[in-house]
Amino acid sequence: MVNEDRDFTGELNFSASRSSGPGGQHVNKVSTKMELRFHVASSELLTDAEKELISEKLASRINGAGELILVSQSERSQLQNKEKVTEKFYTLLTRALTPRKKRKPTRPSKASKEERLEVKRQQSEKKSHRKKPDQPPGL
Repeated sequence: MVNEDRDFTGELNFSASRSSGPGGQHVNKVSTKMELRFHVASSELLTDAEKELISEKLASRINGAGELILVSQSERSQLQNKEKVTEKFYTLLTRALTPRKKRKPTRPSKASKEERLEVKRQQSEKKSHRKKPDQPPGL
C-alpha cells in the first residue's frame, strides 16, 4: 500500500506539450498538456514485490521501456494539469497495491429458491394459456 510518507516526486518525470481538441488559439499556442513518466523497475521507494504487482496490474499503461505513462489535458493551466496527473498517479498506485478482498462463497437462501420457483411456475402458466385448446378428434 502506498503510504503518504513515500514521496515519489524525485522519481517522476514531467513533460509539457500542446493539448489536442477544441480550444481555439489558446490550445494552439500554450503547452498545457502534462505527461507523467515513472520508471517502475528503477524506483528506489518500491519493494520488488510492489514493482511486480504494479507491472502486472498496470500493464496496459506501461510502455516497452518499463515506464508508467499518465496524461492530463483537461485543464487550461499547466499547473492544474500537473496536479491532476500527480493525483491520478497516486490513486493508481494505491489501487494497484491494495490487496483484493477474498470472496466468501454463499448459497441462495430458502426464500430466494422458493421465490425463483414461484416465478418459474407463473411464467409456465402464462405460456401454457397461450396454446390453442385441444380439439376433440373427428371434428
